Amino acid sequence: MSEKLDVIIIGAGSAGLSALSQVKKKTESYLLVDHGPLGTKCARVGCMPSKALIHVANECHRSRSLMGKGLLKADHYSADIPAVMKHVRNLRDHFAGGTRKQTLKAADGHFLEGKAEILSPGRIKVGEAEYETSKIIIATGSRPVIPEPWKDFSDLILTSENIFEQEDFPRRIGVIGLGSIGLEIGFALSRLGIEVHGFSRGEFMGGLTDPEVNSAMVKAMEDEFSVHMGSEAEIENNGNCLVVKTGSESVIVDKIVAAVGAAPNLKGLGLENLSIDLDNHGLPPFDPETAQIGDLPIFIAGDTNGYSPILHEALDDGFIAGVNSMEEEVIKFSRRVNIKIVFSDPQIAVVGHGFDELKDKNFVTGKSDFEKQSRARMEGRNKGHLHIYADPDSAELLGAEIAVPDGEHLAHILALAMQNRMKIAELLQMPFYHPTVEEGLRSSLRDAMKKLSSKSRPGVNDLCQSCPEQTLT
Repeated sequence: MSEKLDVIIIGAGSAGLSALSQVKKKTESYLLVDHGPLGTKCARVGCMPSKALIHVANECHRSRSLMGKGLLKADHYSADIPAVMKHVRNLRDHFAGGTRKQTLKAADGHFLEGKAEILSPGRIKVGEAEYETSKIIIATGSRPVIPEPWKDFSDLILTSENIFEQEDFPRRIGVIGLGSIGLEIGFALSRLGIEVHGFSRGEFMGGLTDPEVNSAMVKAMEDEFSVHMGSEAEIENNGNCLVVKTGSESVIVDKIVAAVGAAPNLKGLGLENLSIDLDNHGLPPFDPETAQIGDLPIFIAGDTNGYSPILHEALDDGFIAGVNSMEEEVIKFSRRVNIKIVFSDPQIAVVGHGFDELKDKNFVTGKSDFEKQSRARMEGRNKGHLHIYADPDSAELLGAEIAVPDGEHLAHILALAMQNRMKIAELLQMPFYHPTVEEGLRSSLRDAMKKLSSKSRPGVNDLCQSCPEQTLT
């Protein structure tokens, strides 16, 4: 057994690398362990290849949609799927390869390839070697869930782990689960010309909880592909194809995309050796403000902790875990305002507190219907709703649920406003350029202003409140 290390980081994904950057500031006595492949989930199988696929799909769709609007022979535009997938893999390999090099450079000779097992709070095993350490950071990521009965036809199942390796796709695809991953993949494949059928056991899609916003989103997606919601999907193997049954409906597909959730990579990690109680999902108790597991000298970060499986949250997790692994007394950190985005069209975003978190509290809703929004209408993308939630007495923004074109940009404006505890009137004093989708946000703010209690409204009508807009929206 070698000399005792200060920190061992298990997992070289985004959270692990973020932790490493903090650990290196305080010590050279560390070890980064990962069983591979290196390159981070985001770069290899997540954010980067999926957005590359969505971009091509959107461009293909827009080219076709311009038929009759001045673009000649637009009806002849179609996607060469093998070429598209080669393009996506080329970009994926560029990003993942660069991240792999950065990982090895950051580890600076302190990297060990292998699967780690925790033997005790101060000891781990990698292969046949054992290492003592003062602190441990767990950042092992997650993997797609495949229900046990489906494993009988695993050759007909696609997940985020293997979908970007496909040279081509069959004519009919069933997407089981319409959360962010299922919605993005189904949306992209449909716009590339594949017959897509989406299935969700719930009534809501993409993380939405506001019934009106969700209803607008479902309606928009029904224009993209077949949507079946509200019933559990049952799948039967029919030789070379699959039969998906939901409620009274039955659909034949060639393959399915399994997007029914992700499980933390904790199997074989040795959590049973820590003498702690795990929850129903096999997760240890931890504090998201410190990343610490109970009162142990062990920290957990990224998708592994199940807190918020989003890249920027994983980076923050890693930062917190890395800093606290070097402290005698752990530090509590305030988390950023929640922001989640789904890159469909319209785009979904949930910022701050969603409707479901607020429905039993006192709040007002500022609404904007994008069917009449001027910029969206001139681009033929006038679909969806934008709802903001505000405290009726303080006039502070509490949250928002969005399903509108370019919702990612509106979400960032709202997140910044919430982070700085801005009031509705302060946001309305911003300039809103015309014609932009941001004017749709102004419409929601104005609607919320009308619903605030009289004591929270500004005494003087600000300039923006007097600006004409209605004739154009």
